[in-house]
Amino acid sequence: MLVNNENLTTIWYDKKLDVVKIIDQRLLPYKLKVVDINTISEICFAIKEMQVRGAPLIGITAAFGMYVAARKNSTFKFLENAAKEFKLTRPTAINLSWAVDKILTKISLIPESERSSHILKLALQMRLDDINTCELIGENGLKLIEEIYKKKNSTINILTHCNAGWLATVDWGTALSPIFKAKRKNIPIHVWVDETRPRNQGFNLTAWELMNEEISNSLIVDNAGGHLMQNNQVDLCITGTDRTSLNGDVCNKIGTYLKALAAKDNNIPFYVAAPLSSIDLNITNGVKNIPIEERDSEEVSHIQGINKDGLIDRIEIVPKGAICKNFAFDVTPAKYVTMLITEKGNIKADAASISEIKN
Repeated sequence: MLVNNENLTTIWYDKKLDVVKIIDQRLLPYKLKVVDINTISEICFAIKEMQVRGAPLIGITAAFGMYVAARKNSTFKFLENAAKEFKLTRPTAINLSWAVDKILTKISLIPESERSSHILKLALQMRLDDINTCELIGENGLKLIEEIYKKKNSTINILTHCNAGWLATVDWGTALSPIFKAKRKNIPIHVWVDETRPRNQGFNLTAWELMNEEISNSLIVDNAGGHLMQNNQVDLCITGTDRTSLNGDVCNKIGTYLKALAAKDNNIPFYVAAPLSSIDLNITNGVKNIPIEERDSEEVSHIQGINKDGLIDRIEIVPKGAICKNFAFDVTPAKYVTMLITEKGNIKADAASISEIKN
């Protein structure tokens, strides 16, 4: 996607230097910095500390992490242990375990001397597949936007939560991909961008992506969505997902559930862009069984921004000694999800539809 009119992706392999490169998303939108991740500990840090974030990108990063591990030691036992380390970094996003388990399965019969190069090929292919998947999600989501536009024939107002744009994937994104596609079809779009506390991925990342693509958007506090829906200023909602269960329950950034409730009460479609890799067939009830990551409480008690000297700064915003809880995700029951947008098509959020499309 575009950054200052140049195409960028979130992660890539530099063959000449034999290094994996990423955009350090912690510094966005204030600074665009590319860093190398060349050790197991650097891969784990990048995922856990959110230099990379978004379920699809986490998975691809872990896939390259398996290559980094294999360069050091390509015995199967060592790679299994590396995979366990990667899985512990972010427990909610299913793409992480999906990626490393896929690699372990495919290399089990590969001679040890060939594993490193084989894993690199797998990681590069998974990266390419993610780009293609997200573009297909964009095409399928575009159909839903076009249906609404034919009826309304004026600007389509879309509300999104967190960041599920290209920064959450390799390129294109999931929830934002249909929006990028609509822009290219000259459909007038305006996006309501939730701040998405506590890390402000909406303000920092989604808005930055939309501005670079010259798509009209307004930043709003997380609790403004219901008001906008009541006053006919939202035509549809689109979010991403970190894990979707077999019955169609959707786990996404904390606050998504409340948006779905407001959308239901106001008869507004609530769509979830869900690559098939994020669907967990082993969990039949997402509300009860999807693990919810609890992150450092300082993400709630402190906030990052630019100070008066133009430097990235971090300040405390709560009383001294205040106890903060930081639940990173919530689960939206399937009954509030209008449709899942996948790379294979748009489907109902139920076990029958999910099972059919996954097979």
